Amino acid sequence: MTPDTVNAEISTRPVAQTIADTADVSVVIPCLNEANSIGICVGKALDAFRAAGLRGEVVVADNGSTDGSVEIAEKLGARVVAVARRGYGAALRAGIAAARGSFIIMGDADDSYDFSEVPRFVEKWRQGYEVVMGNRFRGEIKPGAMPWHHKYIGNPALSWVLNLFFHAGIGDSHCGMRGFTRAVYDRMDLRSTGMEFASEFVVKAAQLQAKVTEIPITLWPDKRGRPPHLRSFRDGWRHLRFMLLYAPNWLFLLPGASLVAAGLFLVFWLLPGPRVLTLRVTLDVHTMIFGSMFTLLGVQILSIGAFAKVFSYAERFDHRNHSLRRALTHVTLESGLLLGGGLFVVGFAGCLWVVWSWVASGFGPLHQVRAVLFWSMWLFIGIQVIFASFFLSMLGISRGTYIGDYDLK
Repeated sequence: MTPDTVNAEISTRPVAQTIADTADVSVVIPCLNEANSIGICVGKALDAFRAAGLRGEVVVADNGSTDGSVEIAEKLGARVVAVARRGYGAALRAGIAAARGSFIIMGDADDSYDFSEVPRFVEKWRQGYEVVMGNRFRGEIKPGAMPWHHKYIGNPALSWVLNLFFHAGIGDSHCGMRGFTRAVYDRMDLRSTGMEFASEFVVKAAQLQAKVTEIPITLWPDKRGRPPHLRSFRDGWRHLRFMLLYAPNWLFLLPGASLVAAGLFLVFWLLPGPRVLTLRVTLDVHTMIFGSMFTLLGVQILSIGAFAKVFSYAERFDHRNHSLRRALTHVTLESGLLLGGGLFVVGFAGCLWVVWSWVASGFGPLHQVRAVLFWSMWLFIGIQVIFASFFLSMLGISRGTYIGDYDLK
């Protein structure tokens, strides 16, 4: 079917049953001013249902089209769901919520994905897979179908980051054509309203340890006849931002631990005295100051990472974090206060010893700068731990419980 035959197809095709009480498969298509191609997509999906003997429906989630897309889709037999909230994710979430099928296949309305391939997705579902991802790189990308920077930089890089952070094992994590069961989708609790919906979907599937497979598909040049809604750098950043926010280990804990390790190394290495590297380079107390600052900054970042981890668990963002749940049964406000208080006392005692020595010397020049840096660092870390412990417990209260009182169910 081509754009030139859409009107003829509308006039000759019998209107399909659009609200199937016992639909096996629902095809959900987000749409915003896709009059040139929406009819092609709907037609291919309905033809695929008939050819494969499937009981199916096409749900078009319309995001406010003004070019006749709604009328075309309805005349061809699709069920149109009006979605007031703008955004790719918002449209898909509304369309999926309205779908009646046990297995749902989503794809774009610009005919870049061939809905004639619906039976291949259904076949994998019947083999027991809960998520069936299309893979354009294992299939074929037709000339002009994908900009070079998406093909060679954007999509591979984002897929690599997602697999690194979440161990998803997906070769094309941002493919817009994918199928999934209603049951696994309901467990995902997806919340994104923009383009990052695609990333959240894969992240949640990995966290749930859903049974996932990929099939090679072909990406065709779109037939939208207008500039794309996608904005490469803006939407690429939104995907990356989402993945970072869902991966506090990488965003907070790894950088924080690295800073603490580097800072403590410098502090302890320079505590005895200057270190001569070459005839012209000597590291002294000034470098030790930076080591102390690195340590304090690292502890602060680690604290924020702990806040993020507990918030993620409390709000059920992370479905996989069993180690955190176990840790939360042992980490209490009281244990945090004891640790912070102990560090504070040690640091305060060391600083007091330095002051006493200075007083005993008659308030002369203070030569124990290294000792001041060393002991004050532990004093400040103790204070950070004390207040971080209180805040962590406050995050626990948001779920009606305290740190250490989480159940493991």
